[in-house]
Amino acid sequence: MPDDWRRALAVVAHPDDLEYGCSAAVASWAAEGRQITYVLATRGEAGIDTMTPAQARPLREAEQRAAAAAVGVRVVEFLDHRDGVIEYGMSLRRDIAAAVRRHRPELVITLNHRDTWANGAWNTPDHVAVGRAVLDAAADAGNRWIFPELTEQGLRPWDGVRWVAVANSPTPSHAVSAEAGFEQGVRSLLRHRAYLEALTQEKPETYARRFLADSTALHSSRFAGGPAVAFELFSR
Repeated sequence: MPDDWRRALAVVAHPDDLEYGCSAAVASWAAEGRQITYVLATRGEAGIDTMTPAQARPLREAEQRAAAAAVGVRVVEFLDHRDGVIEYGMSLRRDIAAAVRRHRPELVITLNHRDTWANGAWNTPDHVAVGRAVLDAAADAGNRWIFPELTEQGLRPWDGVRWVAVANSPTPSHAVSAEAGFEQGVRSLLRHRAYLEALTQEKPETYARRFLADSTALHSSRFAGGPAVAFELFSR
């Protein structure tokens, strides 16, 4: 992965997407003094079957803020699109372009926008819509004639995004070692305790460690043999 950058913006659909996707890499970057900001399209209100959206929304927001803090991320924002029914379109692109203009990153991170995961399982519409919108909004943010209302709101165009890194892509091209940030990554995923307790019968500690060990080993043979957080990297 390129390392000549100082600011990154991670934009995903739900609380827990980054903890499943790339928190070990984020922990390493934050420890090096890089600035990483999280933007969530939803508050994950449809993610726990045993809770109503009204109950789940503040809980999942709080868990996401705690998960971000566990890897050194201080700024977490929510765009308040509806969980489970995010639509790709101008509203989503505009909201993400606005976030890019606010935070002015060199690297933008998102989650797999492909139809499937590496194991062939079907991806969810929310991930596909947000990931695709991130790729487009990274360019939209630099064009003063796209969403000119953002300029009127004081958000100046930002054409400084150099890369978009897609975590959990089935076709990764680059990777970051997961060794230094692995334990923080486990702790970060464990901050989603209510979500994990509803998701699995395993103890959350057992589940989180096993999942991250498996996911960081998935492409290790391609990337120097050690545990790795893999990305599909797009250059601009």
